[in-house]
Parts: sequence; C-alpha cells; structure tokens
Amino acid sequence: MWVLTIFEKDNVRMFQFETKEEAQKALEATTQPAIISYTTLSLAA
Repeated sequence: MWVLTIFEKDNVRMFQFETKEEAQKALEATTQPAIISYTTLSLAA
C-alpha cells in the first residue's frame, strides 16, 4: 500500500492507494508539502 501524507499548517492528512502511480498522481495534484511512502501496514481503524 502506498500512503500520501500531506502536511498542512495545523493538520497532517494521510491517504492510502493501491498503486504507486495513483499516489504519485495525487501528490502531483496537491499544492501542500507532501510525501509518498510504501508500507505493508493498513491504515484502517
């Protein structure tokens, strides 16, 4: 699973994607500082 982490002024938001391409597309679309990373863990609560 690929994770997009977006760093806002007072917030950190995380989104999960099945493929690196999906995460990369979302990263390119954001104007906030952000990173993509890969993990084998699930973000499900």
